[in-house]
Amino acid sequence: MSIRVVVADDQALFRQTLALLIGSEDDMEVVAEAADGEQAFQAALEHRPDVVLMDIRMPGTSGVEATAMIADHPDLSDVHVLILTTFEVDEHVAQAIRAGASGFIGKGIRAEDLLDAVRTVAGGNSLLSPIATSALISRFLSTPSRADSTSGIFGQLTPRELEVVTLVALGMSNDEIAAELVISAVTAKTHVNRAMTKLDVRDRAQLVVLAYQCGVVIPGRSVD
Repeated sequence: MSIRVVVADDQALFRQTLALLIGSEDDMEVVAEAADGEQAFQAALEHRPDVVLMDIRMPGTSGVEATAMIADHPDLSDVHVLILTTFEVDEHVAQAIRAGASGFIGKGIRAEDLLDAVRTVAGGNSLLSPIATSALISRFLSTPSRADSTSGIFGQLTPRELEVVTLVALGMSNDEIAAELVISAVTAKTHVNRAMTKLDVRDRAQLVVLAYQCGVVIPGRSVD
């Protein structure tokens, strides 16, 4: 089954180029194009795509606003937003991740990397650009809201689930978590999925945001 994509960008030539690139792949199809956030939201409602490739800065309804509209709509829970931005270290990017985006990539990315990013997000995984993730978290997401990170919503997690969430927030993949904890990758994935269900987050990107906001992980501090 093809990955169904909506391409949203206010620059027509760039948008059409992206659509041609994505549409040339055997495992992808572009179901709609949008010139602003409102059009992107309406296209998501009409076509129920797997991924909306969303420019963050558009006239009228911005990419951030459209991301929030998609994430908040009960019928669009399976739609993943991948933010496309010129400036990877940008407060708008942090806002989009908080609003529900599954990740972001820079417009300077190579064509093959962009296609891989779409596949990654369509598969339900988060994608935070390695160029900007550290700075993004340090500048915008590090706002601990409670002194005891194991209280409140994180008190729902088992000690192992909390440990796994911490490693996810440090940027580890399921395979890396498995190696660190001497468990199987399948078990690591199960712990991640259970934690996401308990914390009511859409994907790993939202899990990372929540972990930093609640002080489970502090930027610049490693886990012993």
